[in-house]
Amino acid sequence: MKEEMEIRSVTEEKPSHLWHAMHRHDPQVKQLVAVKGEGGWFTDEAGNCYLDGVSGLWCLNLGHGRQEIIEACAAQMGKLTYVPLTMSHQPALQLATKLSDLLGGNYQCFFSNSGSEANETAFKIARQYHKQTGNPEKYKIISRYRSYHGNTLGALSATAQANRRVKYDPAVPGFLHVYPPYAYRSIFNGTKEESDLKAAQLVEDTIRWEGEETVAAFIMEPFISGGGVLIPSMEYIERVQDICNRYNVVLIMDEVVSGFGRTGEMFGFMHANAVQPDIVTMAKGLTSGYLPLGATAVKDKIYQSFKSVGKDNHFRHVSTYGGHPAACAVALKNIEIIERENVVQRVHDLAKSHLNALQRLTKYDHVGEVRQIGFLVGLEMVEDKATKEPLADEKMVGILQNCKQRGLIIGRNGDTVPGQNNVIIIAPPLTSTEEDLMFLVETVTDVFNHLFGSNISESIPL
Repeated sequence: MKEEMEIRSVTEEKPSHLWHAMHRHDPQVKQLVAVKGEGGWFTDEAGNCYLDGVSGLWCLNLGHGRQEIIEACAAQMGKLTYVPLTMSHQPALQLATKLSDLLGGNYQCFFSNSGSEANETAFKIARQYHKQTGNPEKYKIISRYRSYHGNTLGALSATAQANRRVKYDPAVPGFLHVYPPYAYRSIFNGTKEESDLKAAQLVEDTIRWEGEETVAAFIMEPFISGGGVLIPSMEYIERVQDICNRYNVVLIMDEVVSGFGRTGEMFGFMHANAVQPDIVTMAKGLTSGYLPLGATAVKDKIYQSFKSVGKDNHFRHVSTYGGHPAACAVALKNIEIIERENVVQRVHDLAKSHLNALQRLTKYDHVGEVRQIGFLVGLEMVEDKATKEPLADEKMVGILQNCKQRGLIIGRNGDTVPGQNNVIIIAPPLTSTEEDLMFLVETVTDVFNHLFGSNISESIPL
């Protein structure tokens, strides 16, 4: 879209009272202030334009300025501003039905405001379900190292990223972690599929060693996203479901990032064969970032146990703004657009025809591996391909800064795993134009040429 960018800056005249997320204090750094957006691009106060190569925080799936969504929100606000879901309203009823249909099963939906809340809800449901079905000792919840499931204390306890938990521990009791499917740095021998299946075996071993009568649930992202874009073989996902079924462990699929087309399927788990999670959590792409909304979809067989007679057998959980009428109206319109414009198929096709060009970056000595599924890409950066030593932090920062200077915002797995915050993350809006995607690929390639041009593996074809 732009051959050359000249980034202008403005000086803040007044001190800011805004506490920015995920930022170390540096009085010399002036924060970018966005003022308007269109499509996959936004503009700052100085008039600089940027392609948002990470969709905000993985959520701006349909880009800025979709007038249909804006109008759906305004119309609902004008009709019914707010009703809590201790009662009902039509947008929530319609959205719950639509989500159940999209998931391909019979699900009941509980609405909240975010992915963190959606996962917290899932944990409570899983534990209460077991207590009400004759398994009162099942309370432990297993997740994988490098996974991210949220910032609230329960969700943070499931998040197995040490840097995110420093100074916030101790965690909530009952959360366990296992080794993830990570073939590039695998502790196992064999092919990727063999390595991944051995990682799945660790899930079963942990359930058995802890005592199957104590394990309530296993939570997983189909593709570990913020922890470094770890993409397992589909056999891993299928095997994990088999294990959960065998030991009566609730399978919670965290689709907060992967859901609604990001990976080239409506939901990430749909890449695998015959997988149907017990609980699916959603947020981000559910509304494409236009309003906050989270959802916890629960299989009917689990929901039925909450209908049994008893003073405390119902789900004693409430969210003031969860399932807000306007947010549900936005989600319905968002899904309508995704289906009408064939966004999922579009992602599948353009990922192969355009974003797949990023695979060529493996010619650089500092690119250990390029991992991609749909519009979700991770570049594992290393000092040396043989040793796989993670690329130094200052070099990682240099990549992001050079891209930003050229008008492209990309991310990294910052503040996740000690010593391994070395994965560049690219996840553009799902409606990015072909021109946008070409600009993204060309900009990243130009930056790598600029920074690492003298470090190319000649044995790897361009």
